[in-house]
Amino acid sequence: MSPRAAGFLVHCFTACGAALGLAALFAAADARFPAMFAWLGAAFVIDAVDGTLARRAKVGETVPHIDGVVLDLVVDFLTYVVVPLVALWRSGLLAPPLAVFVCCVVCAASALYFADRRMKTHDLWFRGFPAIWNVLAFYMLVFRPWAFVATAVVIAAAGLMFVPVVFVHPLRVVRLRLATMTATGAWSAAAIAAVDQGLSEADSLIKVALAGLALYFLVLPLFRNSP
Repeated sequence: MSPRAAGFLVHCFTACGAALGLAALFAAADARFPAMFAWLGAAFVIDAVDGTLARRAKVGETVPHIDGVVLDLVVDFLTYVVVPLVALWRSGLLAPPLAVFVCCVVCAASALYFADRRMKTHDLWFRGFPAIWNVLAFYMLVFRPWAFVATAVVIAAAGLMFVPVVFVHPLRVVRLRLATMTATGAWSAAAIAAVDQGLSEADSLIKVALAGLALYFLVLPLFRNSP
């Protein structure tokens, strides 16, 4: 296979994430949330490996007319923002009078965040809440908080996108990488189990594990500059 063909196939592989995101969107619109997260999980697998494939295929040189960074952002905006916002709207988790308005504001704010060139710090932490609304929606659908609590959390998270605090990139941050990768693997296993058991019907042990791992990721920035 020629280098040009290999590079183009890598871009096609990345673009498949958009197709999986659309399938997730259909599931979210039908309120089939376990199926939605299954499709999003498949899209995440593509997102996790396509960068490595792109570097090996040297897509910037072999297929220069396709911007892989823009392509990746387009797919991410669908899977990380649009699909989970539709899920939050369809789930009834947000206060009914505000649900549509809040989702629209969050979508617009996330578009600004995705376009911010300061999204990542020099050491590859996210600057501000990284607009991972799929993860936030997942936790809400598992724990089912009261509507006013869910609405307040979403509004607070939207505000945090523009605050100079950092959040870990679990695959790229070097600091405590082994512990973070282990926690990410444990989280993935717990998340798959929760989806398989119907999210809110998941076992208490799984919910405790998800809560504990979320605490780890939230506390980790405190150790960013420690000796």
